[in-house]
Amino acid sequence: MTPPEPPRHPQIAVSASIFRDGDVLLVRRARSPGRGLYSLPGGRVEFGETLEAALEREVREETALTIGIAGFAGWREVVPGPANAGHYVILSFAARWIAGEPVLNDELDDAVWVAPEAIGDFKVTEGLPAIVAAARRLIGT
Repeated sequence: MTPPEPPRHPQIAVSASIFRDGDVLLVRRARSPGRGLYSLPGGRVEFGETLEAALEREVREETALTIGIAGFAGWREVVPGPANAGHYVILSFAARWIAGEPVLNDELDDAVWVAPEAIGDFKVTEGLPAIVAAARRLIGT
């Protein structure tokens, strides 16, 4: 079976820097794009869905956590290239953990709470440290 062709237009996605007791949640992607890299929970915005609703849904689907969104932390863009066939515009938000413990789905194979200063110890997606730093400033931790 031939895999489907990637969309021919940018996909809008959301992600969250989720803070609990000063630590931020990193998740490791089990599938492409980003397989094997630590990143933030999130995913695509569905047609007719608000950004906040998409973020709450994606975080719940990927980790089973309940969050409170604090504000917009920044964006990054992933454009097609040798390692990535898709074009994504990722809007990233700062959020506070409200309830739950990470329960992984088939998209993720690890989840860790880490001090923001320790992000450099992990193999992460491009631009992640800057997004987490911006989110941390919004949260005030």
